[in-house]
Amino acid sequence: MKIIHTSDWHLGHQLHGYNRDYEHQAFLDWLADELEAQQADALLVAGDIFDTANPPASAWRMLYRFLAKVSKTLPNLDVVMIGGNHDSPSKLDAPHELLKAFDLHMVGGIHRLEDGTLDVKRMLVPITNKDKQTAAYVLAVPFLRSADLRTDNLDENEDRLIKGVEVLYSDMTQAARELLTPEQAMIGMGHAYMASGQLSEMSERRVLGGNQHALPASIFADDMSYVALGHLHLAQKVAKKENVRYSGSPIPLSMSERNYNHQILAVEFDGSDVKAIEEISIPRCVDMLKVPTKPAPLDEVLVALKALPDDELSREQQPFLEVHVLLDKPQALLREKVLQALEGKSVRLAKITPHYSQREQQDSLQHRRLSEVSPQQVFALSWNKKFDGEPTEAMAEAFETLLTQVEEQE
Repeated sequence: MKIIHTSDWHLGHQLHGYNRDYEHQAFLDWLADELEAQQADALLVAGDIFDTANPPASAWRMLYRFLAKVSKTLPNLDVVMIGGNHDSPSKLDAPHELLKAFDLHMVGGIHRLEDGTLDVKRMLVPITNKDKQTAAYVLAVPFLRSADLRTDNLDENEDRLIKGVEVLYSDMTQAARELLTPEQAMIGMGHAYMASGQLSEMSERRVLGGNQHALPASIFADDMSYVALGHLHLAQKVAKKENVRYSGSPIPLSMSERNYNHQILAVEFDGSDVKAIEEISIPRCVDMLKVPTKPAPLDEVLVALKALPDDELSREQQPFLEVHVLLDKPQALLREKVLQALEGKSVRLAKITPHYSQREQQDSLQHRRLSEVSPQQVFALSWNKKFDGEPTEAMAEAFETLLTQVEEQE
């Protein structure tokens, strides 16, 4: 049996106001071809299918066209998709029964029975091999919000959120064990921030409730053959475990991700054992440029910009450009001067980042656009302005908790 693991598509994403549909469509077309070339038995998408809880209609059309295409070319392919922190659980769950009829399983949120116990049947998805035999069960656990968790009889020193996640995965694992035969694999899924995970600069943040709630790899039982994770955009192993992995996002979702090797993972099983894991690089159809490579004075930057090639590319194929300028003080008409230097150049200006030589360590909000600043940075800078110092760890964690609550309400 062979599965393909991917995540964090973020369909409907915009980068500094620029639509990413061209890149997403190129990825989905490539993925459909790769699924056929690999003769995959299953596709696992580990959350953040969409970029927002209310994605545009074009993003839904893109997803449904892809699912229709692979259902036609690979009629025996099982598809398992879980919701991420960017997705709306109810919207993903709405077409569940319809999609299930075509072996397309979409689990947006946690479901419980009337007595409060987990609806494990909804989240335990059988995967069949080429002989149409059940070769694995997938624990399709979506992004877990605090309201999804049940914790009773906690010890005084136990963390409610971490314990709640452990209990939920334990219940799912036990339910899977009751169905599994020795020849079948147990495959975990999740959308979470794991301890030791490497975050990108601005496009992700720790989920659940802050830094203190990074989840340990021990929540996944030793008899899980493989764990397909989403949330972090950089492909990586968790706790140095070969079989517990983030696939990463298929395209760079911020300029800070320009150097990532975006990939999917092809995982081959022999019974319940992982036989091989292949990292397959995703071709990038739109480049990202940083000019200059290090901050430089404005005059030098303008010369470098004017030296960019005049290649004629369609607007959607033009590279995204980030410009780094070294300044002594705020520069009037900075954007206009940069745009003038770029006239006739086949690039899309995504971001101008000013660096102030005398205040490099005291960055101020007045020098930056709000779209370029994360909520955590706004909080830290505001705290520093009012109290002349960095927020304490406790205050930073409290802010993360509030931010998570606001995001869940939205």
